[in-house]
Amino acid sequence: MGSRSEDRSEIVFFDLETTVPTRAGQGFAILEFGAILVCPRKLEELDHYSTLVRPSDLSLISSLSVRCNGITHDKVVSSPTFRDIADRVHDILHGRIWAGHNILRFDCVRIREAFAGIDRPAPEPKGIIDSLALLTQKFGRRAGDMKMATLATYFGLGQQTHRSLEDVRMNLEVLKYCATVLFLESSLPDIFTANSWVSPNATTRSRRNSNLSPDDMIQDKSTPSSSSKLKDDPMLSLTNRKTEKNHPILSLMTHSIAEEIEPSTSQGDPFDMGLLRTASESLETSTSMEETQESSEMSSTAAVSEGYSKLGGFLEIDEVSIPSINASFVPFYRGSQRIQLLHKGDILQLSCTRLKVRFGFSTKFVDHAGRPRLNFVVNASWSLCKVLDACDAIAQKLSLDSGSSSEWKPVVTRKNGFANYPTVRLHIPTAIRGDTSAYTTEMYLKEPSSAVQRLVFSDFDVEELGSFFTPGTFVDAFFSLDPYDYLQNAGIRLVAKKLIIHSN
Repeated sequence: MGSRSEDRSEIVFFDLETTVPTRAGQGFAILEFGAILVCPRKLEELDHYSTLVRPSDLSLISSLSVRCNGITHDKVVSSPTFRDIADRVHDILHGRIWAGHNILRFDCVRIREAFAGIDRPAPEPKGIIDSLALLTQKFGRRAGDMKMATLATYFGLGQQTHRSLEDVRMNLEVLKYCATVLFLESSLPDIFTANSWVSPNATTRSRRNSNLSPDDMIQDKSTPSSSSKLKDDPMLSLTNRKTEKNHPILSLMTHSIAEEIEPSTSQGDPFDMGLLRTASESLETSTSMEETQESSEMSSTAAVSEGYSKLGGFLEIDEVSIPSINASFVPFYRGSQRIQLLHKGDILQLSCTRLKVRFGFSTKFVDHAGRPRLNFVVNASWSLCKVLDACDAIAQKLSLDSGSSSEWKPVVTRKNGFANYPTVRLHIPTAIRGDTSAYTTEMYLKEPSSAVQRLVFSDFDVEELGSFFTPGTFVDAFFSLDPYDYLQNAGIRLVAKKLIIHSN
């Protein structure tokens, strides 16, 4: 497997199985690499390659890792290291279109890390197709959380094995099924959409809840300039568009981009070839992933939190008994479930005084409506970290036990050089009220005299609000702990319900 064609036009579907980090700062180690080469015109598998990989540190294979993919210490002890297979992996991937489920946020990042770990240049893709983001945007939420296991169950393809080669083959089959359904629905939209689980505006809804830009769904790496247009790409040139217009997978891909560029109030033909936007931005880092994460789960739980009819029920840190913390699943959206953290049977909400602001608001990241995402970073005390680390461990275990393969993001951030200053991020949710946006967090200003007055904002003005959260400012925070699991990313989001800002 490798150089089958001179132009390397094949699509390479690939998947990694890795260890699961068990502590903050611990990285991932690749345990298995699997890939198939697929003809882009006939969608036939042309070749395949799969191998277990022995990590440099076998102790990284924890019980959590084994529970996720079944790959034990004994299975990999005699396997090649990543250095041993690096040439083969590079030849398979370099210069081809990469495809996979959640590869932008996980597999692509792990490949780059692995090559960096052996001081080798990483392979570069001609383009990237992330089926998780793509199908969430195009296929809607009719298949639930859009994880591979859920999609496979939806189409009756059997259970996901969480082994690389089987998973990439299942990925291709899922894409074929989704493309076929959308093709049929486009042929008789009045009939099929009326009987479908999702309304004709389902893609608009899922696009609003998606945390990925069109460039995240399909990235074209074949040209050096981010302003390059489709006509400059030999793989997707105007001369090829007649062939690709009838291609079920490529048509599914390309329409999703066109729809984002020129949104319309009416539902168009999902197989119409519109303008494509290309991108040459680098893959997102873990930090930017945290910044850009947003989901329907987050928005819903942030806007309406159970048990929040008044600002009672918030525990101070020294009132929390860690053995009394537990987690359970509660009903959520359209029959789905989400994790809820409890303390002695009640919903766990915390209050902390005099949290010092480390970083204020950033306007770099925006939500679906173009508004800056409102969150700020504060220093976390040892006692707060202890409670939040315990909540992380409890919620993550329940997530793994339920079969989730999402990457868990620790709620406490610890970075090299800042070992004594761990931080947490507090989110200020917003809501639409009529034609305007409003903050749903109650905010107060505490004067040096200890007098407290409520802050009332007539306009949604991020600059005005940000002036209250400059680095060094102290705040008293009352917040909920909202677990989320969305687009293969999971963790706990701290949502501010009430903030008291110290003016001195």
